Amino acid sequence: MELMSGAIQTHVYTIYFFLAIMLFNLYSVYTVKEFIPLAKRLKFMTPLYHLTNAIVMYTGAIVSAYAQHFSFTVFFMIAAAIFLLVIEIKRYKRMRVIKSKDIKLQEDFRVYSKKIYTIEICVLIFVYIISKIF
Repeated sequence: MELMSGAIQTHVYTIYFFLAIMLFNLYSVYTVKEFIPLAKRLKFMTPLYHLTNAIVMYTGAIVSAYAQHFSFTVFFMIAAAIFLLVIEIKRYKRMRVIKSKDIKLQEDFRVYSKKIYTIEICVLIFVYIISKIF
C-alpha cells in the first residue's frame, strides 16, 4: 500500500508543478514585452513542460494499473494529457518559425499563446474537478 500512496502523492504534486509551469508561461506572455526574450523563456520551459506532463501520465498510469480500475475519469485524464501535449507542440511549432522582424506574427503569437495557456489551465482545473466528482 505504501507504493500506492507514494505514487498518488507524486502524481498530485507533479500536477501542482505542472499547473505552476502553465501559470508561469501565461505570466511570461503577459509581462515580457520583447518577443525574443519571451521566445527564449518559452523555449527553455517547453522541455520542462513536457517532462512534467510525462511524469503526470506515468504516475497516473501506475496508480490506475495498481488499482486495476479503468473508469471514465481515467479515460478523461488520459485524453486531457494527450490534448495538452498536442496543443503545446502546436504552440511551440508556431513560435519557432517567427522571425525577429515579423512584428505582426509576434503580436498574433502573443494572442494565440494567451488563449492556449488559458485553455491548458482550464483543462487541468476541469479534469481536477471531474476527478473529485467521480
